[in-house]
Amino acid sequence: MTGEKWRIYWREHSSDTYLYGSEIWYHKKNDVEFKNLLMPPGTVIKQWYSKTNYQMQRIEPALPMIDGESEYRMTVHIGCQEGEAWIIRLVFYDKYDIEAGSATIRDKVMDFQCPLKTYSYRMQLINGGMTHFHFHSIEIEEIAAGEEPEAGK
Repeated sequence: MTGEKWRIYWREHSSDTYLYGSEIWYHKKNDVEFKNLLMPPGTVIKQWYSKTNYQMQRIEPALPMIDGESEYRMTVHIGCQEGEAWIIRLVFYDKYDIEAGSATIRDKVMDFQCPLKTYSYRMQLINGGMTHFHFHSIEIEEIAAGEEPEAGK
């Protein structure tokens, strides 16, 4: 490993959370229970940002700043029922807020690299067919290029 590790949690503010028909319980900082039996697959459930406009959004950035020169490993800690799935989508933006690329993550552990011109990004938790799940955290870790995932992950 070469760098830092960051852990992202689901904060209690409801901004950028899909609330229509949703039931959300904040058991602990690392245990948020979400239930929505009618939400269609493909719906963005929650979003996190690396850059925000506090005056407009009233939230602080929840994501670390990353760059296109490093590789990163994402580890997702979400518990859902057998046969149900989540999707994490990273959307990268350049300094003019124009989309510079994206990455889709469907595995609990996956490596990714953002475009060189990335200035900011957002992370979206997308419904891949879930109705009830527990969100614990998502880790982002800077890794050495070409490094293999650790055994047991």
